[in-house]
Amino acid sequence: MRILRQCILFYLGGTAYFILEILWRGRSHSSMFLLGGFCFLGIGAIDRRAKRIPLYAQLLICSALITGLELLTGLLVNRTFQVWDYRQRHHFLGQICIEYSLLWIPVSLLGTLLHRIAHRLVLKKLPQA
Repeated sequence: MRILRQCILFYLGGTAYFILEILWRGRSHSSMFLLGGFCFLGIGAIDRRAKRIPLYAQLLICSALITGLELLTGLLVNRTFQVWDYRQRHHFLGQICIEYSLLWIPVSLLGTLLHRIAHRLVLKKLPQA
């Protein structure tokens, strides 16, 4: 059942990330679904393990995680498919930038809340194994 739970969370996070990107940029790429799924699993893991850390610090950690996963995805996928280009004033190799790293803070808050809601409404109802 643990794998089913992780798959549900992955799908939820990937879908949310994909939709968020369509709303923000008007388009997306299938790699963003995968990136969103991994980010969402990471946000949930941080939320479960960071009970004694203040929320603002937790969100900064989540933002750093998303930025790191975006860099990895950019280096693996973006160079071939040109999904995004962050060549702005404060960028690293056109794959990540400070402006979007800051944007991941409120997105991390939404992800944390969505993860908690999914856990309460859906995941707790699945049989334990």
